[in-house]
Amino acid sequence: MSEGIDFELIHSEEEEKNSERKGILLFHGLTGSPFEMKKYGLFLHKRGFDVFCYSFPGHGERLDEIQTVTFRDWCNFAQEKYQQLRKNYDKFFVSGLCLGAAMSLYLAENNDDITGIIALSTTLFLDGASMPWSKFLMPLGLNTILRYYYTFPEDDCLGVMNEDTRKVLAKIMAKTEIGMDNYPLNCVNELLKLSKTVRKNLKKIHTPIILIHSKYDNLSSTKSAKIVFNKISSEIKEYIELEKSYHMVLYDNEKVFVMDKAIEFINRFLNPAEERLAEAV
Repeated sequence: MSEGIDFELIHSEEEEKNSERKGILLFHGLTGSPFEMKKYGLFLHKRGFDVFCYSFPGHGERLDEIQTVTFRDWCNFAQEKYQQLRKNYDKFFVSGLCLGAAMSLYLAENNDDITGIIALSTTLFLDGASMPWSKFLMPLGLNTILRYYYTFPEDDCLGVMNEDTRKVLAKIMAKTEIGMDNYPLNCVNELLKLSKTVRKNLKKIHTPIILIHSKYDNLSSTKSAKIVFNKISSEIKEYIELEKSYHMVLYDNEKVFVMDKAIEFINRFLNPAEERLAEAV
């Protein structure tokens, strides 16, 4: 485990006394790390949740392995973590950003006991405005040895519209290994394989879900979230489109709104006493 980046925020038994045990498993984005989910995790923990977030294989402090992992490695990792944690809780949610949102959908297609999903910047297609002109050559590269050597550079905005936040993130990334500043083509290839698997099985999802996606997402357009919303079988589903953010919605101009909407959605599935407590915090 990447102990320096992974995190578990767990309440004591005394704190959870006389209340339902509720947990949430968070998943970070492509070439990212749990660092990008930490503020979100602290927000949820403060509202009574045990929160768990771990680096996907090839991510976090294991970036040198990113060329060797497959989407099946990611799926098996996520399923294993879910099975380990789910049995300990009365209510259990999953939430993710980018690749993490796609993985949340994958889990819902294969597990019918997820209480709810919060999908942020769902990335099933790499069709955002910042993807370089060379994306049109991607099909050629994906099917050749080039996929082990070529990378798409992260654009200068770092997925954030807010300029002050962007500067802070740039400084942090320059000093620490919290994520990559590019997208290795082989890694992109595995994301697209995961996307194909998820899209093929969307009808299997009956889990309540909220999808939050920016109109100006620079990595993945709203097409991804809209396809999910239209094809899943969930009776409880909500789609929210942001106007003042790019891809990293948990750090951008509407971050407070995003987190508030997430807990508002979650509160629908808590008992009335817990809901009032969560709203009061």
